[in-house]
Amino acid sequence: MSTNDNNTVEETTNSAQEEAIKNEVKENAEEQTAQKMPEEAEKEKDLQAKINELNDRYLRLYSEFDNYRKRTAKERIELSKTAGEDILKSFLPIVDDFERGIKMNETISDVKTINEGFQLIYNKLKTTLVQKGVEPMESIGKEFDADIHEAITNIPAPSDELKGKIVDEVEKGYSLHGKVIRFAKVIVGN
Repeated sequence: MSTNDNNTVEETTNSAQEEAIKNEVKENAEEQTAQKMPEEAEKEKDLQAKINELNDRYLRLYSEFDNYRKRTAKERIELSKTAGEDILKSFLPIVDDFERGIKMNETISDVKTINEGFQLIYNKLKTTLVQKGVEPMESIGKEFDADIHEAITNIPAPSDELKGKIVDEVEKGYSLHGKVIRFAKVIVGN
């Protein structure tokens, strides 16, 4: 045989061996894949189940939050509608007293009795306001404070002691639990 023939036989043998090795590797890979398939399929099912569970939890949580948001918005609207109910109920007896006083004033000619009746109603109103946290602010003779007073005008101070202080009060100021709800309108001495 010639060298060329030997090379051809050798190449054919090498090709056949390579082909056999490739087939064997391919078969081994297919066997491993076939063995891994059920394990991977099971892992995939487990992962899909976890994904479904998390999605379900997310949807439930989202729905729960949405219901909470709607409920609190409804409660807030309801609260704003009825917030003054308690205060208004406390003023109804005072209105009743005024109505009785007006009715009685038609037949009474004594001014002193009328004044006493209105003084009683006024005291009842003041007491009700204090119970609800509304308090009048005392201003006359105190230093002017722009945080709680509104200066209407300045006048010459009657004495040196009243310079920069409040000489007169045009309209009384009120606070509710320490917060000013109406500024006192005052006249300040210069």
